[in-house]
Amino acid sequence: MSVEALTQQPGRSRTAKLTLAALGVVFGDIGTSPLYTVKECFSEFTGLKPVPEDVLGILSLITWALIVIVTLKYVVVVMRADNRGEGGVLALMALVSRRSEITPRRRNFYIMLGMAGAALFYGDCLLTPAISVLSAVEGLNVATPAFEPLVVPIALGVIVALFAVQRVGTAGVGRWFGPITGVWFVVLLVLGLIEIVKAPAILLALSPLQAIDFCLRHGFVAFVALGAVTLAVTGAEALYADMGHFGRKPIRLAWLCVVLPSLLANYYGQGALLLSDPGAMENPFFRLAPAWMLYPLVALATAATVIASQATISGAFSMAQQAALLGLSPRVRIEHTSASEFGQIYVPAINWMQLAGVVALVLSFKSSTNLAAAYGIAVTGTMLVTTLLVFVLAVRTWKWSWPLAVVVLGSFMAVDGTLFAANMVKFVQGGWVPLALALLIFTAMWTWLKGRLAVAARENEGALPMETLLSSINPGRVHRPQGTAVYLTAFSGNAPNCLLHNLKHNEVLHEQVVLLTVEVPDEPYVPPNARAQVRHFGKGVHHVLLRYGFMEQPDVPRDLLPLADRGVPVDPMRTSYFVGRNSFVAAARPLLPRWQEKLFLVLARVAASAGDFFQLPANRVVELGSRIEI
Repeated sequence: MSVEALTQQPGRSRTAKLTLAALGVVFGDIGTSPLYTVKECFSEFTGLKPVPEDVLGILSLITWALIVIVTLKYVVVVMRADNRGEGGVLALMALVSRRSEITPRRRNFYIMLGMAGAALFYGDCLLTPAISVLSAVEGLNVATPAFEPLVVPIALGVIVALFAVQRVGTAGVGRWFGPITGVWFVVLLVLGLIEIVKAPAILLALSPLQAIDFCLRHGFVAFVALGAVTLAVTGAEALYADMGHFGRKPIRLAWLCVVLPSLLANYYGQGALLLSDPGAMENPFFRLAPAWMLYPLVALATAATVIASQATISGAFSMAQQAALLGLSPRVRIEHTSASEFGQIYVPAINWMQLAGVVALVLSFKSSTNLAAAYGIAVTGTMLVTTLLVFVLAVRTWKWSWPLAVVVLGSFMAVDGTLFAANMVKFVQGGWVPLALALLIFTAMWTWLKGRLAVAARENEGALPMETLLSSINPGRVHRPQGTAVYLTAFSGNAPNCLLHNLKHNEVLHEQVVLLTVEVPDEPYVPPNARAQVRHFGKGVHHVLLRYGFMEQPDVPRDLLPLADRGVPVDPMRTSYFVGRNSFVAAARPLLPRWQEKLFLVLARVAASAGDFFQLPANRVVELGSRIEI
């Protein structure tokens, strides 16, 4: 059953089903963290040994990271910051930056923050499949060392298969995500409780005094260990990003009633095992299982990590769509893989680039321990951006007093900043990878935004107002064939260039002319009754403004059809769509720095055509090209 259908069901049944569905989509990443978190806290990088006092200290840090960052920050505070029901860093950026009273300079700052968060999120989308699948397959080493040479090939096979099936969609297997992840959390809970019963003294780690004592005893080593503790909260951003799919209540219920108890039980079970058998440090998660259960547990862990990876892949597709609609990145070709499943889209360019990146990471780092060095910086960076934007929202929109905002959100900011700094210690060991990727993506997004503004400025130079053009047309010289011509334009009262080219070179002006502008406001959805605005110029010329939210997929032909009742005749068989196919060249008086100009030209060449993006019928599209100097 689709998420959209679930949201229409009444009462407790709807909440229960949405909660189960949320387990599979929202909590896959954070739910697979027990596979590697405790092991990395006692790795060679931290130098810590699994002695009782340090095991209690690490578990206490993990416990309070889950409580403070996930429960208090995200579940209690951040999930209040919804953009008409939608969450995520770009939705939050749009919510903060759309206020009319802010200055252009401050709006640009908020946009840059949002782009930084999105860029860091893409880094997380590469690392999650790599480290999750590798850590699951490494469980085979616990059974016998003979599997060690096969770990990387098996992990690559799983990853390649996962990305290969994206083009056919996940609607068929998606219905199993929730139940499989539910079984995973039950197994986490049971395996942990068995060890806790054997060593109940491990529950002393519930006290924050254990974490404080650990930090005081170890000083800088404790600071370094925080970089590994961060692995326990990777995926927390998904609670906020997927809020629009499931709503606050199901996500909060799933976290408080299922996920948090299961995670804590498993972490404490691993800690109890280490107290009795320090040799289990090789892989404490899989050592929890009895011998007969090892292979089934590896299979279940692999399934859980595939589901976690699927969530990040789908998240990358959704982020690419939002960024393109908000004008922060070039248009991308988007395919819908399901008529019923909410948000089921496939973006080929993002899919294959992500696959190449994940494969490169697996081949370069070769183990989850090595990958853990790169993991964490992107996650904590995105968390910090989210906290900064929520701080602005709390003060400006929620009308929190400054002291309250500083105490509450300032505390979260301090925690995020500390974790980010702790992960920066791993910069040389691999932490530079997500930062380099984020910097590259941020630079591309900022260049695209500035380039679009430069193109608009150049097009407005010497532009001809539409009223002036219509009054100057000589009816005897202009041929007006029957049918409707739709010109896509960022209309500002001036005649679009492709219309001017058609008049100049072909002396053609159709009987009905529609100047079509597609606008994406800073909101996720636009109500159907606010979709279209119509203005009539006379002489068969009309301006239509279609508005889409940044979570919607534009479908221009579908939304033009109902406008016949408003004086805009659009017959599908007698309508042609004229799209400008601009080529950009370097100008003698450039509007952008040379390096940015060259990057913009590259991005413009790889952008999908407007016809594909707006779902125009291929056999009714006419492209008219022009050269624009930037």
